[in-house]
Amino acid sequence: MTRWGTERIVARHNPKVNERHLQETGLPADGRLRLLSFNIQVGISTERYRHYLTRGWQHLLPHNGRAGNLQKIGNLLSDYDLVALQEADGGSLRSGYVNQVEHLAQLGSFPYWHQQLNRNLGRFAQHSNGVLSRLRPWDIEDHPLPGPAGRGAILVRFGEGEDALIVVVMHLALGARTRTRQLAYIREMIGGYKHQVLMGDMNTHASDLLELSPLRDLGLLAPQIEATFPSWRPQRCLDHILLSPTLTLEKVQVLAQPISDHLPVAVEIRLPASLIGDSLPITSTSPLGPSE
Repeated sequence: MTRWGTERIVARHNPKVNERHLQETGLPADGRLRLLSFNIQVGISTERYRHYLTRGWQHLLPHNGRAGNLQKIGNLLSDYDLVALQEADGGSLRSGYVNQVEHLAQLGSFPYWHQQLNRNLGRFAQHSNGVLSRLRPWDIEDHPLPGPAGRGAILVRFGEGEDALIVVVMHLALGARTRTRQLAYIREMIGGYKHQVLMGDMNTHASDLLELSPLRDLGLLAPQIEATFPSWRPQRCLDHILLSPTLTLEKVQVLAQPISDHLPVAVEIRLPASLIGDSLPITSTSPLGPSE
């Protein structure tokens, strides 16, 4: 695959492991999977438009209130089985050199986590996406997305073959033209799988994604159409969890948790019988070898 005419480098990984939380590994007893997508804005609390100006310095420098805000986020995440994070910092000056993906995995008692670094500004910022999981991923791939550098998607695979569950975590571009190129790339990534979940800050409305974008032929469902941005007075539905029709929707909710400038989106699904058991390797060893 290529990006703006240059070779695209896809990196494969095993999940990082929190050894002390391995007892949390496993599919819930009721067979339901609880998903959450959250743009955490590097732990900054934004409650008014003016805060983008008055608190903008927090995107560059550390702030004492960030730790408390991350604790609130960690408490929220602990109720879920699979979490997609956008706008996390991978450990730089502004976050007090704390890898926020790893920190939230610890706060939420997640045994498995992965950070995708999309924009490396050295000690000043480590712009990242992240995945937290109670199920052991079989494979994780980091994909740089088309367009200017700095946007990426994480493909997480549970199980093998066409029956695998594919989860893609993304933070898409603001511009419609670049976003279309990114969605075309994601469409190519997931086309060979039946069970698909797309999660993230997609910077556009569900109708655009399902009717006008390169995803339109997949038959995906957008269970929530409530506004998620800005968190203090939601007017735009930018954050989504899209599902293939093979997955049974049980519950959907936009959480009234104005911790970031986006509201988190939560979905509860029931997995097909073919995904439960041996085909969903929760505790087995990945084909890539030991965890990193």
